[in-house]
Amino acid sequence: MARLQRLWTRSIGAVPPTSRSRRSAGGRRPGWIVRVRTDLAARSVAREFFVLQLVLVVLLVAAGVTAMLLQIRRDAMTDARHRTIAAAESFSHSPGLVAALTGPDPTATLQPLAEEARTASGVDAIIVYRQDGIILTHSDPNQIGKYVIGPYAEAATGTSFTKTFHGTLGPSVISAAPVKDSTGSVVAIVSAPVTVSRVQLSVSEQMPVFLGSAAGALALAAGGAWLVSRRLRRQTHGLGPAEMTRMYEHHDAVLHAVREGVLITDGGGRLLLANDEARRLLDLPADAVGRTVTELGLDARTVDLLLSDRVATDEVHRTADKLLALNKRSTTPFGGQRGSVVTLRDTTELRSLAGRAALARDRLTLLYDAGVQIGSTLDVVRTAEELAQTAVPRFADAATVELLDPVLTGEEPDGAATELRRAAVAGLGAGHPFYPAGELIQFRRGTPVAISVDQGRPVLVTDLATARGWQAQDPERGRRIVDAGYRSLAVVPLQARGVVLGLVDFWRTDDSPPFDEEDLSFATELAGRAAVAIDNARRYTREHKMAVTLQRSLMPHALPEQRSLETAFRYLPATAGVGGDWFDVIPLPGARVALVVGDVVGHGLHAAATMGRLRTAVHNFCALDLPPDDLLSHLDELVASIDARDGAGRSDSREITGATCLCMIYDAVSGEVTVATAGHLPPAVVLPDGTVDFIEAPVAPPLGLCAGVPIETVVLEVPDGSRLVLYTDGLVEDRHVDMDVSLEALRTALVGAGRSPEETCVAVMEALLPDKPTDDIALLVATTRRIDPADVAEWDVPREIEAVGPVRRACVRQLEEWGLEDIAYGSELILSELITNAVRYGKEPIHVRLLRDSSLVCEVSDGSSTSPHIRRAEATDEGGRGLFLVAQFADRWGTRYSPRGKTIWSVQSLEGKPDEEDLADAFLSQWDDDL
Repeated sequence: MARLQRLWTRSIGAVPPTSRSRRSAGGRRPGWIVRVRTDLAARSVAREFFVLQLVLVVLLVAAGVTAMLLQIRRDAMTDARHRTIAAAESFSHSPGLVAALTGPDPTATLQPLAEEARTASGVDAIIVYRQDGIILTHSDPNQIGKYVIGPYAEAATGTSFTKTFHGTLGPSVISAAPVKDSTGSVVAIVSAPVTVSRVQLSVSEQMPVFLGSAAGALALAAGGAWLVSRRLRRQTHGLGPAEMTRMYEHHDAVLHAVREGVLITDGGGRLLLANDEARRLLDLPADAVGRTVTELGLDARTVDLLLSDRVATDEVHRTADKLLALNKRSTTPFGGQRGSVVTLRDTTELRSLAGRAALARDRLTLLYDAGVQIGSTLDVVRTAEELAQTAVPRFADAATVELLDPVLTGEEPDGAATELRRAAVAGLGAGHPFYPAGELIQFRRGTPVAISVDQGRPVLVTDLATARGWQAQDPERGRRIVDAGYRSLAVVPLQARGVVLGLVDFWRTDDSPPFDEEDLSFATELAGRAAVAIDNARRYTREHKMAVTLQRSLMPHALPEQRSLETAFRYLPATAGVGGDWFDVIPLPGARVALVVGDVVGHGLHAAATMGRLRTAVHNFCALDLPPDDLLSHLDELVASIDARDGAGRSDSREITGATCLCMIYDAVSGEVTVATAGHLPPAVVLPDGTVDFIEAPVAPPLGLCAGVPIETVVLEVPDGSRLVLYTDGLVEDRHVDMDVSLEALRTALVGAGRSPEETCVAVMEALLPDKPTDDIALLVATTRRIDPADVAEWDVPREIEAVGPVRRACVRQLEEWGLEDIAYGSELILSELITNAVRYGKEPIHVRLLRDSSLVCEVSDGSSTSPHIRRAEATDEGGRGLFLVAQFADRWGTRYSPRGKTIWSVQSLEGKPDEEDLADAFLSQWDDDL
């Protein structure tokens, strides 16, 4: 310890704290005061020990006092509960209590007894109240006659209880006991409260004793801790923990942990200290410390530096096979003995490491740039070009990429092949001797390219001039490549998922060092990243090709011919791929046409397949002749069931919820348009004068989300020659433009009179088509054409069987006026059967209508919703053959429902006349099975 004290004095030039405390003992202050203040002020081990011990004592005393106080308070509350329940139950069972309750003045009888019991039991009150809650006794007379306040429902049921709540006396511990008569019925309740303040008062009375005890214990513990710390301070001479350990820690760190060599010499050149790193760098003997530097076997230049007084900074000295950078400083300016401190570090590998680090940094930067630049598109050829352009000139002087033909078309390579097509070149000037891009190359067996493709491993050709294997492919072309100055070649396969997709050739000229194994490893890493991007592009190409094929097979190739509408359309897929937009024009019976447009969210094969399913469903629902709102409701149920079925038990299923659809039916007889929409944008109507308006139909949620939400329709009449415009959101939706602005732009593009549907499509696409559509665009334009009233004939039929004949004959006369005598015979039979069925089984009103369009349509309507069904009549049946005849003479027939009933319709071609013999054979063939 005396040595530590002397070391303290030399290091800071001051007297240790113990010395200062001793000198101050003869001052004016008492010695013990000085010692205490010194102990508290000094940052020593003794002080830290004293503070820690004092904190522990304080915490223990505080914890003990707190625990005792909590225990006393709990005991007081428990005593209050026991006291109140005992008082309440005792008073409730006191003799004469029931008789007093039934007396003329219960309060006068019970109040003195209650006060006496309260005083004897030590509670704050004995409260008696009847079943109706009227207080009979109370310590506060003002409360007598009032309604009791508190949770006494349990006592009213005959059960005693104890609770704490805020009553008329304040927060209290209250116990209640029932008063029962001879029959066991509760006639009154007795409660005994003790206020919380009274309980707390009993606790407070004991506080001085506990606090005094705690203070005494704390004082004794503090005095003991001070005595112990005083003795510890004497033993450590007032040094703190840092001062006591710092000397040894720093000494050991310098000797063993520092990664630079450290030498300390005295003024005579004697070595005082050498750490482990210095011993390693200078190869010093084990007994080097204490010897002069001239005895250590160092080179003369280093010995001269160590013996001289000059300062050195990063002075390079050669020692054996090492280059050491030396720094030397004198210790004299810092108050120490005359001498010097020398630091050494090995710089032998610094230069080579710097070069390798720069190369590694450049390679990492190139790999990062390749990850950003390669695969920016999903085009196979473009990805190959990006690979070649990334490698040149930062890694190679030229690069060529060859791919298998199936990869270019999106197919999976079916095995190793040496026939590859050059997809990209980079770094080649005009007149280069290499195969051009796009050429199919058949590589010979044994060449580096064939080996790389067959075995899936990279091949390195260090010197093209002396290597003969690669020239076997084309000796003349190989000679020209060498003459052009190309020196080395690295062939690396493009391999993804274990499948070789092609290869990349890296070329270097005489101006660059030849490829080595490290370059080949880097080229493999670069090609591996590019191969993933090429494979992704290949798979996208395959899926896109499949989606396009599927979509083309599902979309309408041509719109059906019909006289009610003149139509034109446009469909453009998004640049990102095929989507789920579709449209349809579906002729319906009765000179009506359904115009449908829909949009399935998403792109790709799934969206195209979903579009086909929905389009097929729409055709099937239209075959049932459903109104637009019913059609969309059924379509919504179909989408919901598909989502539920396809998603059941599968976490990777893709739902189709989000599809939208708009259905519009145009009636060429009345000119009415009926529109219903499920989440789709409103259609536009261009009137004959060129003005434009949007049909604002009530919008329902998208398909699959309409459960419980009715789909409504809007009906309006449009003039003859109006244009109906249906479209998908890809035409007007732009994330940077508000939808109202886009719809106004569409309105502007549609304005104009006298345009044909085709001209309208051209005008709209020129005005609104974006440069790179991000979504599919479907546009359908139809010009309305009403049927000439002369081609429509109608009759109202009374519900009398005698009315069938006159109406039938009137229909035949109308057909003759139209020049349709060839089909009058069959039409007469059809009308006769349909009108007879309506008269016999239907309800009024009964209406007959004939329409002459591209075919003859016969319609019979009645007020009944019961639909007839075709059946095979038995030999003994008198009826049941009418609809069979209708089916034989009509091309098509069916039933259409309306809010007023139903309509049975049939369609006949205007050409051809049924042969009567054929008709008889068809009619009698239904009994052939019975013969």
